[in-house]
Amino acid sequence: MKLPEATTLLLERSDDVLHITLNRADSRNAMNLIMLEELRALLAAAGKDRSLRVIVIRGAGGHFCSGGDIKDMATARRSDQTVQARINRSFGRLLEEAASQPQVLITVLEGAVLGGGLGLASISDIGICLDSCRFGLPETSLGVIPAQIAPFVVRRIGLTHTRRLALTAARFDGIEALRLGLVHFSEPDVLRLEQRLASSLEQVLRCAPGANMQTKALLLTSNEQPLGDVLDEAAEMFAEAVTGKEAAEGTLAFVQKRKPGWAPQ
Repeated sequence: MKLPEATTLLLERSDDVLHITLNRADSRNAMNLIMLEELRALLAAAGKDRSLRVIVIRGAGGHFCSGGDIKDMATARRSDQTVQARINRSFGRLLEEAASQPQVLITVLEGAVLGGGLGLASISDIGICLDSCRFGLPETSLGVIPAQIAPFVVRRIGLTHTRRLALTAARFDGIEALRLGLVHFSEPDVLRLEQRLASSLEQVLRCAPGANMQTKALLLTSNEQPLGDVLDEAAEMFAEAVTGKEAAEGTLAFVQKRKPGWAPQ
């Protein structure tokens, strides 16, 4: 599938993996309305491509994302509240859509991971950062609120920690982000960061793509529906999977002591 062109994003596809780089380095990759809409369009198109198995999001120039573009905020203040609410809600939709992306989503975090950047970090399946990263929710120090970000951060690290971070605008590093559960790995330097990304990609690509997609959907559903309903749906999904092509190939490969066809050979 042909991916849409973008002016604020750098795209590189390597076999089953799509690398997306937020590319507004002069503003520490602050997210303006153009980047927001381009990222939403790109993820929507990528979600329909079943040959794509992993999406990696990172930032250019040594920073991930410093949050929303202050210039856009200033423009929004001159609009009526209906327009302001619509713009703000659009970022929430980006987070909703990215969180439910069928592919495995990996965020690689360096430098500033603030506001909306922290929101993006909160919806990844695998989060990898540098120890030296600077995380934070600075909105209240600017007189605004983390309206679309806060619910995703609460889901990621819990209400208690989110309350402290949001109500103090405190900054913290990658080691603290690892302790909080915001990321899964924090590395001391760029070399180790890239090695961790490579090993994570290798691990994901060992797994069957269809099974991964269904498992991710099941895990996301488990927080939103009554347990009985989740388990009923899971049983139907299991029955479909165990009689499908991936299960046949996976079990045969195990018996024959070889890698299954979807894994790197």
